[in-house]
Amino acid sequence: QVQLVESGGNSVQAGGSLRLSCAASIIYGRYCMAWFRQAPGKEREGVAVIDSGDRTTYADSVKGRFTISRDIIKNTVWLQMNDLKPEDSAIYYCAAGTVRTLDSRRFEYWGSGTQVTVAS
Repeated sequence: QVQLVESGGNSVQAGGSLRLSCAASIIYGRYCMAWFRQAPGKEREGVAVIDSGDRTTYADSVKGRFTISRDIIKNTVWLQMNDLKPEDSAIYYCAAGTVRTLDSRRFEYWGSGTQVTVAS
C-alpha cells in the first residue's frame, strides 16, 4: 500500500519560514513528487513539483520563496517555504504521479495533509 505522510506544518508569523517533509513508502525514484495546497473555500492548487531528474516547476505565486527538493535514498521530499504570507495559509498535501505537472488530476497518490497557518 502506498503511503505518503506529511509533517512540518505549523503556525508562523508573516515573513517566517517553514519546512514541510513528505515521507514515502513507495520506491518513488521514478515518480514525480509534488506539493499542493488547499485553503478553505478554494480549489486545490499546485505549488511545486520535482521529477526524477530533479527538474522543478513552481506556481507563480511561490516562485523565489519556495523550494522543492528530494532525497531518493531517504524516500523523502521537502518543501522549504520562506517569506511566508497570510495567503499561503492552507492544508498542504504531498502527491506522487508520473508527469511533471501542477495539475492535481495527474497524481495518483496523496497524503492526508499538514496545516500551515500564517498570521499577519
